[in-house]
This record gives sequence, structure tokens and C-alpha cells, in this order.
Amino acid sequence: MVTVNNNTSRVKVLSANNRNHQLIYFSELIKRPVCTGKIKDRLGKLTDIVFSLSEPYPQSVGIYIEHGWGKPTEFVPWERVIRIEEDAIFVLPPEGAGQYPPFVDQPGWILLNEHLMGRTILDIDGRKVEVVNDVCLVKSMGKLMLVDVDISFNGFLRRIGLGKFHWIKDQLVSWKYVQPLSVEDAVSKDQLSLSLTRKELLDLPSEDLADVLEELSGHEQQAVFTSLDSEKAAETLMETEPRAQRQIIGNLRREKARSVFSEMTVHQLADLFTVVPHDQVRGLMRLLPTEKAQRVSAILAEDETTAKTIFSPDFLAVSIGAKVGEVLSSMKSSSYEPGNLSYIYATNEDGVLVGVVDLRELVLVPDHVTIGEIMTAPVVTAEENDERKDLAEMFAKYHYRMIPVVDGQDKILGTIRYNDVMKGIETRVRS
Repeated sequence: MVTVNNNTSRVKVLSANNRNHQLIYFSELIKRPVCTGKIKDRLGKLTDIVFSLSEPYPQSVGIYIEHGWGKPTEFVPWERVIRIEEDAIFVLPPEGAGQYPPFVDQPGWILLNEHLMGRTILDIDGRKVEVVNDVCLVKSMGKLMLVDVDISFNGFLRRIGLGKFHWIKDQLVSWKYVQPLSVEDAVSKDQLSLSLTRKELLDLPSEDLADVLEELSGHEQQAVFTSLDSEKAAETLMETEPRAQRQIIGNLRREKARSVFSEMTVHQLADLFTVVPHDQVRGLMRLLPTEKAQRVSAILAEDETTAKTIFSPDFLAVSIGAKVGEVLSSMKSSSYEPGNLSYIYATNEDGVLVGVVDLRELVLVPDHVTIGEIMTAPVVTAEENDERKDLAEMFAKYHYRMIPVVDGQDKILGTIRYNDVMKGIETRVRS
């Protein structure tokens, strides 16, 4: 699909790599002169463009010209269109004398102005989404394709001739997700429908659906998610990245949210709520049964524990100039718990943590070697206010048995053990 520049408001050629692609908004073509040869050789003004509902994108089959005053319409086949310019659309003259033939509708054809512009988009559950204010077209390799509908206020401004004003970004919904219920319904019911079926969505694995949701804009994303049954929606939501999770939850209707949450375990809900802004969590909790909400709250409270509240002050820190023999001798005569001596921490003359040595490596090194010669630097550290979930991510990433906690000056305050952070979390993952 051709990349659409949301700030485009005029017929223009796309980027240097796509010089054969011309992006056009339909509202800017309405009433544009249609000419043969020169600008003075006018057939009339464009009233509509006719498209065939083909896959993956509808393609233009011709231009519709309505003269009014009882005069017959004209239909210019698309293959007769030479070029589209700012001031006119140039076409080949009709074969023989006279005019192009009158427009005669065909099965599978749709007129942009008559059947799309101003129509209401409904999601698959019949909920109003937005109104089609404009249609985005791409002219490429001689073909004109319908690629998006624009539901933004900018599209409305273009429709009324005020396209030079831009209040917000264009909101484009891909044609892949929008289609008329039928030409007859578009005329009689003033409605369009999102073109996703439940079966098509359910056939996709949850991880693939999650990828789709992450790529879609707000309206498309919400429409796709709303069309899923609750079980599939819950599975997909847990596969989706945090940014998309926040967007989906923030726009979800209460009843749909309640239904989706009912399919999720307590631990899944706790994980989901950790990525949602705190001011929204309280409202989401009200959608859960009381007992389930209490259990989720207990897990969240545990997850909000910080490094400052769980680190142990028992650790061994030595100067980088200390010799291995001296350190081992000191350890033998100390009262340290064995479990606190997995690592030896090295500090400089200012007391700043600069390195770490694994005890298993220490005992294999000659006594005269200094700690500074064998230490690993820099050190993976936690800060006082790091939350439990952040600490868990660090342990999962680096596979250390213990991580030091430092203050704002990188001076060591204590250590956190793997088991103290990960207990309960691994059980949640398995469940």
C-alpha cells in the first residue's frame, strides 16, 4: 500500500521513491473541469468517479459528468483519462462526433460522492464510528485506486472548500476495513460497515491478531478488537504490546471490558493493569467481581514494592586495590551469612561502586592479584525506587543471583536476592 502523508491537502506526487504515485483527495476533484486537449475544450465538470469493487482496492472505471437542465449525463471510461492536474482533468475526446455515452450503472460499481461521502461508518456490532468526510485516492501506473476514507474534520473542511485550513491530522481508515453493506443499502440506509467478519478474525492466531492491532490507528484498532468474541479478545490483549494495550483499554466500552476481563485470570489482569495509568485502574477494578478485584489489588500492591523496602544491608564491599588473599582471609573470619557472599563488590576511594567479582572466580585467582584486576565493570545496579516488576525484568535479563542497590551517588546500599523478587512472579507466569 502506498504510504499516505496525513498532512497532504492537495493533489501531489508522493516521495522521490514514489514519483509515479499521485495522492488525491476526492473532495478536491468534485466540480473540476473535464477537458479534451486544451483547457478551453471543456466537456463539463466532474460530478462523481465510478469505481469497481475489486480486491484489494477498488479501481476507477470512469468519470461521471452530470450537465443538469435535462441534458444527458456522460460517462468517460477511465482508460480515456490522460492526466489529472490542479486546474483540470484531461481526457481523450470521444470517439467520433458528439458526446460520451450516458452513465449506466453496473453490478459491483460504486460512486464515491453518491455512495460514500457523508455516510456513517458502523462497526460490526452496529455502533456508530464516524462519518466519511473525504476519500483518499492514489493514481499509480495509470490506475486510480480507492485506498482510504478520511473521517477527520479536515476532510469536512475540504468538502466545503476550506481545504487550506488544517485543524488536526487527517484520520484515515483503510478501505480494507470499510465497505458499503451494498450499493442499495448505502443509498437507503446511509450506512457503511467495517468489512471484517468474525470468522476471518477468529481464524487468525492471537499473536498475529496482536500484531495487526499494534499497526492499526485508533478507530481501526478499536473496531477490530470490538469484533472479537470475549475469549479471543482476552487472548489477543495479553499478546499485545503495552502501548496498544493502553489504547485499547482506554477506548473500550464498559460492557465489552467486563466481558473480556471475565475471560482473564487474576494474574493476567494484574499484569494488564500495571501498564494502565493509575487513575484508570480504580474504574477498571469496578468491572470485576469483588473477590477477583481484591486478589488483583493484592498482587498489584505486592508489585509496587520498591527496592528500598526489600534490599538486605548485608554485603561485602572492598577497595579495588585489595588483594585477593586479603579478601579471602577477611571472609573466613567474618560473620557474614554465606548466602550474602555470592559476589564481592569493588569500590573506589570515594566509596563509589565500580566493579563486581563472582566468589567462584575469586577462589581460583592467586592471592597477590588485586580485586581491580579481576572485577567486572560496569555493574548492573538497581536504584532505591525501582519497583518489583522492574527488578524482575533485570533478573530475567541478566540471570544474576543478586543485584546491588545504589543511591544517587552510586554508593552501594545493599543487595536484592533473586528469590526475594521472583517468588510468586514465576507462579503467575505459569498460571
